[in-house]
Amino acid sequence: MNTVSWRESGVDRTAGWRSENAAPVPTGIVVITDDISADKALRIAQRGSSLLWRGDFHNARQLMRALDRRLEKRASRSPQSSEPGEVFLANRKARAQRAAILGKILIPLEPDYTVRLRRAPDAREACAHAYGQPVDQPTDESSDSVGEETLVSLPELLGVISAYEWHRKGIEVSALGARIHPAHGVFAPTRDEYIDLVAGAPWPEGIDHPVVWDIGTGTGVLAAVLARRGAREVVATDISPRAVQCAQDNVNRLGLADRVAVIQADLWPYDDDEAGHSGRADVVVCNPPWIPGRPTSALEQGIYDPDSDVLHRFLSGLADHLTPQGEGWLILSDLAEHLGLRTRDDLLSRIDAAGLTVVGTSETTPRHSRAADSADPLHAARSRERTILWRVGAKRST
Repeated sequence: MNTVSWRESGVDRTAGWRSENAAPVPTGIVVITDDISADKALRIAQRGSSLLWRGDFHNARQLMRALDRRLEKRASRSPQSSEPGEVFLANRKARAQRAAILGKILIPLEPDYTVRLRRAPDAREACAHAYGQPVDQPTDESSDSVGEETLVSLPELLGVISAYEWHRKGIEVSALGARIHPAHGVFAPTRDEYIDLVAGAPWPEGIDHPVVWDIGTGTGVLAAVLARRGAREVVATDISPRAVQCAQDNVNRLGLADRVAVIQADLWPYDDDEAGHSGRADVVVCNPPWIPGRPTSALEQGIYDPDSDVLHRFLSGLADHLTPQGEGWLILSDLAEHLGLRTRDDLLSRIDAAGLTVVGTSETTPRHSRAADSADPLHAARSRERTILWRVGAKRST
């Protein structure tokens, strides 16, 4: 863990620095309390210094909201392009800049993750869920330079607490008739329209109880839905250890461990004859990140895919992993098309070049709140967005 240093009340202090998004170690730390104005805090942050909060926790949240309003107001004054792609990139840049400023508000955590600020929530269980169980930190009592605190940005801490509530309560999935419990850093199935598409898609012709692979399983929700639908066997993969554990926990909770295996892998679980397993499946499902772009957090890895790498690798390797009558089910939002970041022809060309042919499609309208928010800078694109399930199979030689 990286170390942060600063001087406070005439004493040199140090603490650990924790950031799930690999944010740089804070420098030029200024200790602030409830009496600071939002305008002064913003000036300090914009000069590059970080703000170590020692006041009331609720007031820290109020300060963060006040800074956010000011930054949003300034961003709204910037000239807006009429091109959807340029609007998207400008909006993403502005959000990144706002996140960098708001992330300069720092909150101290005790070694057991206690937040010793007035009116602070009990974040110990939430932090243990996100960061792992706390480890006792030995200190040298003869030195004033050794600190017992860990510093974390206020937005990250609030995100950790919110994610733990999602995990604890779970998300009701109508197609499953049960709750899925997402883990911190694992994309939650709050946009459930894609789940309904998978729940309603027909099995390949002549296959009643297929062997199914769920590539990039995340919480394991699609693997669970497919097992409940009657798949003979489901193998779920994810490259993230957190997602693998999350999916396994959900599979166990739903009583599906006898039909669903969860494996850490980058895309394909097996190659031919690997460890006695067939390297092919009757149905291979993939819900890849749908927007070409670089993610800035673990959660964004479920949305942004640099150069559409995951999508392209899935398509290029799919034919070699399907049984003769098998199908790949690609679930993909077409938002990137409306933003000018990818064309429909490009997608179809990729499918064709991979030795695949489209068997059928089904689509639905997203139900998330932004789709109907006319104040959203990307409303014109979001209002036309569709989520599409592409059923593709290997081309047959003639």
